[in-house]
Amino acid sequence: MQPNVNLENVEALGAEEVLSVVLSAGPGPRACVTCSFQAEDMIVLRMLKARLPEIPVLFLDTGYHFAETYQYRDRMTKEWALNLTNVLPKNTVKQQESLLGILHRTDPTQCCQLRKVEPLMEALGHFELWFTGLRREQSPTRRNLKKVEQHRLPGGKTLLKVSPLADWTWAQVWEYTGANSLSYLPQYDEGYASIGCQPCTAIPEDPSNPRSGRWNGKKLECGIHTFSERAE
Repeated sequence: MQPNVNLENVEALGAEEVLSVVLSAGPGPRACVTCSFQAEDMIVLRMLKARLPEIPVLFLDTGYHFAETYQYRDRMTKEWALNLTNVLPKNTVKQQESLLGILHRTDPTQCCQLRKVEPLMEALGHFELWFTGLRREQSPTRRNLKKVEQHRLPGGKTLLKVSPLADWTWAQVWEYTGANSLSYLPQYDEGYASIGCQPCTAIPEDPSNPRSGRWNGKKLECGIHTFSERAE
């Protein structure tokens, strides 16, 4: 059962307050957090671990991530004793490329659909509460993001999607990271600003538009946050 949260009242609250309100509003709904191990996700994960030490952490293991991402994931899983689930696509990279070719070159939208969207939508069907590290500042496609909103999955199920950092700036992310001595993906020190699958991630030419380094600038979203529908 989803917690009963007044969605309008939480918009003015800080990140920690949002988590407290959501988690105190219901009788322990099944909750998860999606984590790409980018800086925002690690902040939300740290806040949640203090409240729900065993919360399932869903990582989309596309098979195309940077080696550094996998290494960081494994290190942080051990250091933080994470309840990690590697969400896998139906086919391995080798199987998909044998069947359909190298989709991230020819049809990146279809590649994201098969390796990210479909596996996550299936995984989320087991939960009533979904925490994310999304921020409005990340992309024009996220400017209307709410801190708490009802989302309908493609199969029809509705769950509560919580993005406590929705109104945070990039500066706030790094201020918190530094103040709490959080380690972070080494790619940030190389100039990357938004880090996903290696073939589809580049250092952005425009630092003010971090996601312009994704998919050669051809799109801004993999589809996870567009294939799930806001339930008004």
